[in-house]
Amino acid sequence: RLNGFLYIYDGISRNCFQFIPPEYTIPTHLELGVISKCFGRIMAITPKPTVGFVGLGAMGFGMAIHLVNQGYTVKGFDTWAPALERFKEAGGIVAASLDDSAKGCMYYVCMVASTPQVQAVLFDDARPIVNALPHEATLILCSTVPASYAQSVRDQLVSRGRGDISFIDAPVSGGAIRAANGSLSIMAGGSDTALKRGEPLLAEISDTAKLYLVAGGVGAGSNMKMVHQVLAGLHILAASEAMGFAARLGLNAQEVCKVIIASDAWSWMHENRSPRMLREDYFPGVSALTIILKDVTIITKSARIKHFPVPLSSAAEQIYVTGLSRGFGPHDDAGMVRLYYSEPITKVASSATRTPDSKSWATNLVISLLRNIHLCAAAEAVAFARFLDLDMTQFYELVNAAAGGSFIFKSKATEMISGIGQTAVPTGRTLDEAVDELSAVVQEARNLDCPMYLGAAALGMMHQAKYRGWANTFFLFFFFCFVYFYPFFIAATGIKTHQ
Repeated sequence: RLNGFLYIYDGISRNCFQFIPPEYTIPTHLELGVISKCFGRIMAITPKPTVGFVGLGAMGFGMAIHLVNQGYTVKGFDTWAPALERFKEAGGIVAASLDDSAKGCMYYVCMVASTPQVQAVLFDDARPIVNALPHEATLILCSTVPASYAQSVRDQLVSRGRGDISFIDAPVSGGAIRAANGSLSIMAGGSDTALKRGEPLLAEISDTAKLYLVAGGVGAGSNMKMVHQVLAGLHILAASEAMGFAARLGLNAQEVCKVIIASDAWSWMHENRSPRMLREDYFPGVSALTIILKDVTIITKSARIKHFPVPLSSAAEQIYVTGLSRGFGPHDDAGMVRLYYSEPITKVASSATRTPDSKSWATNLVISLLRNIHLCAAAEAVAFARFLDLDMTQFYELVNAAAGGSFIFKSKATEMISGIGQTAVPTGRTLDEAVDELSAVVQEARNLDCPMYLGAAALGMMHQAKYRGWANTFFLFFFFCFVYFYPFFIAATGIKTHQ
């Protein structure tokens, strides 16, 4: 019966239930429907809080306008005048100054591009955000920053007498389109109180199935985003390397893309970036090279501080820096394909000398390249996540639902994760087989004078494992365990190795 329920809510939503006789018994599914209608009525008459927002770039603009479309009053600020004008036209309120964007806002979202910008807008500006936020406001940092910096924000709030502010470290993933439709992946870390206060707003800008409340407090969200970006940063470059290699092989770019997307070489990044390669849609682009370079630099710097090996990410950082030196910085990161093939890849005519068998052989080389890079990328990301003591089940779910996903990660990462605990039964290729496969790819690239940065780096990792004796009698996942955890195992056990 709903008598008790009706009594509780009669004062605030009497008209929701005027049609229900008190003695009437409603089946459970109808009870739920009535309850849903009641809460809908309550929410409709409850004004939504005003939200402050700084950073109206591609993703920030989408996030802010999505909140506007959901009925929030959003006060936005950005240093770029055209962004403010566009924001105003879309229904946002343009703040007169940085501190004005925070006045009266119980929720504030920071989505600027870099750590120095975060520090400036929150603390170092002449009229910073932190000074203007109301008592017990909730501050949500969605920018990608190192975990150590996110923790420093928490500490600076306390040292400046603003410990009343609930701070959430909540980097996002998903791109401008998902930002605009409120379906981002969000990795949020903070105190229980802060997460409770901020979760309703975070749920508004995320796909609710992709809102991850990461255990570990402030910094945990940034660590989860960082290890996700290991995969994102490597997959972006792998897509360029594969398509440049395909062009050197004389393969039709559109045909190769279709084959890759339908194969075990698929990655979210390849499917997302390859259309822009085919269109040469690099400037102004959707996601600038400087953005992913910033993320990869966070990975390598954090790894150096923690003395953890990230060989593929370290190679990727140098490749991105090479692109930066070529003037590609403000261009879309899909334009990195130009490092491998300087002409438009769509202008490559299929080689007339290739027989169907030869064409199939060449296509399989491209697939093999991606498959093995993705495998090593998965190993690097899983190992780093485990080293940082992240929830591995949550990490696995996040990657598969976000931009770092790949066929290889989904099919092999569970084996890697379980393998760390020595509970997995390894399956698939041996290390010798993987080495032979990737060696053939790297050699053909050399025959064609085609750069192969990531492929060669991945092969080097595999050779290192072989040198230690993990070859044809061990399954491939042991390579992952060995390359990343062998140094720590040796240090812990005191075992001496052959030098």
